[in-house]
Amino acid sequence: MKTLLTLMAMLVAASVTHAAADPRCVEMRVYYAAEGKLDALHARFRDHTFKLFEKHGMTNLGYFVPIGPNPERKLIYFLAYPSLEARNAAWKAFMADPDWQKAYKASEVNGKLVAKIESVYLQATDYSPLAKAENVGNRVFELRTYTTEPGRLPNLNARFRDHTVKLFAKHGMTNLPYWNPMADQKGAVNPPDSKNTLIYLLAHKSQEAAKASFDAFRKDPDWVAARTASEQKAGGSLTVKDGVKSLFLVATDYSAVK
Repeated sequence: MKTLLTLMAMLVAASVTHAAADPRCVEMRVYYAAEGKLDALHARFRDHTFKLFEKHGMTNLGYFVPIGPNPERKLIYFLAYPSLEARNAAWKAFMADPDWQKAYKASEVNGKLVAKIESVYLQATDYSPLAKAENVGNRVFELRTYTTEPGRLPNLNARFRDHTVKLFAKHGMTNLPYWNPMADQKGAVNPPDSKNTLIYLLAHKSQEAAKASFDAFRKDPDWVAARTASEQKAGGSLTVKDGVKSLFLVATDYSAVK
């Protein structure tokens, strides 16, 4: 009887853990540095911004740049906050901080460092691993963005929850956080549609390893069956044409996640 009760308690605990999604608001910010200013932008983050974000209650997760050519001079980073309200309060305090104002003015004596900013507020899916600052080192990251057909985001999330994330792991990929955009995007800059977007990160040993993993994944009979069943249930493809975007990234030297 005692063994049975212990087993039941373990099952209940596991069920609660699985169902509890990360409640935080995560913000993905994309900066397009001005011509010739990407190194100066990195220096400002490394020497000032990173520390000031932490001072004002923001959690630095990952800072990344695209692997290979980066003609748009992108810097992509992720911050976590207890809530969207906490996010707004933290940014207000950060912008008013004399240390930030001093660093900002000094860094832009010879011109603005950022030409354009994009941002989106994200919430973890119920199958997402916890977003945390983990330094593993010597790996590459893949940012993947899916745009679904209208009304099919729940179908896509179900397929990831029930099949895809397990099959990714089976084929040597490391699942990092999975997010959908929050419904409230007030204050975000050019965010995607919250009703049809899935954004997530994978980690791989290398780009070559990523290709090998995806080649094996796509041929896996379990994946073929899951994809076929999910599309039959939805009445067609879950994503729009060309609705899957992939960008390989490498962590900056000051990134908390590596």
